[in-house]
Amino acid sequence: MSTMVRVIVVGALVCGAVAASSAEQDTFARVLQDVQAFRGRNVSLPVPEGTPARYARRMEDVSAERFESEAKALAEFAERLAAIDRSGLTPAVQTDAEILSHQLRDRINELRFRGFEMPVGSREGFHFSLPALPDRFTFTTVGAYDDYIASLQSFRAHTAQRIAAMRAGLKAGRALPRQVLDDYDAPVASQIHTDITTSPLYQPFTQVPDRFSAEDTERIRRDGAAALRDSVMPALQEFLEFLRREYIPGAPTTMGLSAMPEGEAFYRHRIRMHTTLELSPREVHDTGLREVARLRAEMEQVKARAGFTGTLAEFMRFLQTDPKFRVSTEEQYLQAVAMAAKRMDGELPKLFSHLPRTPFGVRAMPAHIAIRQSAGYYDRGAANGTSAGWVNINTSDLAARPLYVVEALTFHEGAPGHHLQIMRTQESTTLSPFRKGLGITVFTEGWGLYAERLGRDVGFYTDPYSDFGRLTYEIWRAVRLVVDSGVHAFGWTRERAIAYMAENTGFQRGPATAETDRHITEAGQGLAYTFGLLKILDLRAKAEAALGDRFDLRAFHEAILANGPLPLDILDREVTAWIDARR
Repeated sequence: MSTMVRVIVVGALVCGAVAASSAEQDTFARVLQDVQAFRGRNVSLPVPEGTPARYARRMEDVSAERFESEAKALAEFAERLAAIDRSGLTPAVQTDAEILSHQLRDRINELRFRGFEMPVGSREGFHFSLPALPDRFTFTTVGAYDDYIASLQSFRAHTAQRIAAMRAGLKAGRALPRQVLDDYDAPVASQIHTDITTSPLYQPFTQVPDRFSAEDTERIRRDGAAALRDSVMPALQEFLEFLRREYIPGAPTTMGLSAMPEGEAFYRHRIRMHTTLELSPREVHDTGLREVARLRAEMEQVKARAGFTGTLAEFMRFLQTDPKFRVSTEEQYLQAVAMAAKRMDGELPKLFSHLPRTPFGVRAMPAHIAIRQSAGYYDRGAANGTSAGWVNINTSDLAARPLYVVEALTFHEGAPGHHLQIMRTQESTTLSPFRKGLGITVFTEGWGLYAERLGRDVGFYTDPYSDFGRLTYEIWRAVRLVVDSGVHAFGWTRERAIAYMAENTGFQRGPATAETDRHITEAGQGLAYTFGLLKILDLRAKAEAALGDRFDLRAFHEAILANGPLPLDILDREVTAWIDARR
C-alpha cells in the first residue's frame, strides 16, 4: 500500500475514532450485529415430527410467510439504523452504515415487489441447480451424507413452496413471458428417473467410504434411496405437471417488467439495486447506445488493422468460422487460458503495489452446469492459505469458444480481475468482517471488465484478433444496457432484442437468444458490468487530469481496491478524496 493511501485509509480511521461518539458507535455495532445474526438465522424448512435428529438440515423455507416476516424485520432494522446520528461514527463506520442502509432498502423493495414469486429464470432456478446439489457436500463424513439426505428428503416440501409462489405470481401477472418458455419443461423431465439408481443424485450412495461402519453404510444407502424415490422424483413430477398444465399455458404474452404490477417502479428498483446508482431507464438505454457506437468504431479500426476489407458483419462471420481460431480438445483450450494467466503474472507488479498471496488455478467447469453457464466464473480461495482460487472455464461446445477471447476471459476471471480483487479483500488486515463479506456486483464485475482492458497497459492484445476479442467482450456488456432497458421499459420484442444482440456482438443465433433470454428473465443484473467499468474509467481519467505527471497507476489501483467493494457513489467519493489529497 502506498504511503498516501495508507494516510487516507488508515489515518482517517484513527483520527475519526477520536471524534466519534462511543454511544453512537456502540449503537451501530448492535444494529449491525443484529442484522448479521438475522441474516445467519436458520431459514430451513421445519423438521417433520419423528424425523431423526441427524436429518435436521432441511432445504430453505421459501414460503410467502417467511418473506413477509423478513420484510417486517428488515423494516425495523432500517428504522433503528436511520435513528443513529452518523456524525458520531468514524469515517469507516459511516461508510459501513451507508452501505448497510442501501442493502436494507434494496432487499425491502425486492420483497415489496414480490420478486420471490418469480424464483426461476432462463438459466436460474431450483430445478436447474438440483443436479449440482452433490457438489455442495464433501461426502467424507457420515454427517455430510446425513445432511445430503436431509436435503433430498425436504426437496418435495421446498418444491411445493416454489410452485405456490409461482402460482401466486402467475395470478398477479408476475411471471416469465410465454416466449421464453419453449422447452422449459425439458430440463425437469430429464431429471425424472423411474429407476432412481440411474439418477446422478444417487451417485454419492455408490461411493460410501469403506471406513464407515456397516450399519451407517446400510442406513445411508437405504434412506438416500428412499429420499430420492419418495421426495425428489415425485416433486420433479409435480413441478413438471405444474409447468405443463398451468405455468407455460398461462404465462403472459407481454414482455418485461413494465407490463407487470407496479412495473415501472419495479424496474427502477432493479436498476438501482444492480448499479447502486439513481438512473432512469432512458439514461440506461442512452448510455448503452453511446457505448455500442463507440465500441463499433473501435472494432472498425481493429478490422482495418487486420487487413480485412469486408464489412464488420463479414469480419465477425470470418472470426466465427475460420478454424485457425479454434482448438479441438478441452486440454488445448485450458492450456491457452493457463498461458495467458502465467504471462500476466509477470506484468502484475507494473499495475499493483500489493498482490494477494493466494494463488489460483485453471480448470474446466463441471459438464452438468456448463450448458447454462457463460464462458467462465471464479471460485474464491481461502485467505488462510488452505485453498487456492479457481478460474472455471466453460469447455463445452468448443466450436463456439474462439481463442481470440482467451486473454480477455482470463484477465476478467483471474488476475488482474476477480481473483486479484476478491482475494485482496479477503486477505486484508484492516477491513471489517462486514466489508469483507460484501457482494457488490457492480463493483466486482466493473473491476473484472476494467481488468480486461488493463492488458493493454502491459503489452497484451498486440494481435488484432485478440484485441477484437477484448472489444467483443466489452460490447457484449454494453449491448446488455440497450437490450435490458429496451425489453423492460421501451416495449422491445424478444426478436428485436435477439437481432440487436447478434448484430453487435457477432454471437450466433443460439448464444444471442440465450443471452437475451437471460436479461428478459433477470431484469437489471446485466447492467452492473458496464456501469462499474465506466465509473472506474471516469475516476482514472479524473485522477490523470488532476495529477498529471504525478499520476501513479499502481497508487490509483490501490485507492480503488483498498476499501473493499463499494457502491459506486461511495467509490466516487472515496477516490475523489484520494485525488484531492494527492493533489
